Amino acid sequence: MTSENAIRTAIEQAIGEHELILFMKGTPDQPRCGFSARTVAVLESLGAPFAAVDILPDPRIRQELSAVSGWPTIPQLFHKGELVGGCDIVSEMYETGELAEQLGVAAQAGETPEDGVDGAPLTVENRLN
Repeated sequence: MTSENAIRTAIEQAIGEHELILFMKGTPDQPRCGFSARTVAVLESLGAPFAAVDILPDPRIRQELSAVSGWPTIPQLFHKGELVGGCDIVSEMYETGELAEQLGVAAQAGETPEDGVDGAPLTVENRLN
């Protein structure tokens, strides 16, 4: 098995194992691009727990992720195994309230998550190297 196949398998497994997963540049605590930071802010403002994978440690991760999703840019948000989209789509869905509805969270666009809602993302060990 080539390393690209192993990376693709790990990506597909991560997407399948997590209801909401964000492939991004950097980590939720330290995003390494503005688009990733904006997408994390949207998810955190909704109080939606999510897993995250940093695509920067190995350029093959990005290549294989784009092959799996058919989407060329980063970040990429997946919900229940399906690509939601990148930063622009996620931001637009947030503004219309469609994202909160799709994710099944109570907070609506522009509202602050209720007290007691843990908006901290889950962290996925980067097994994609």
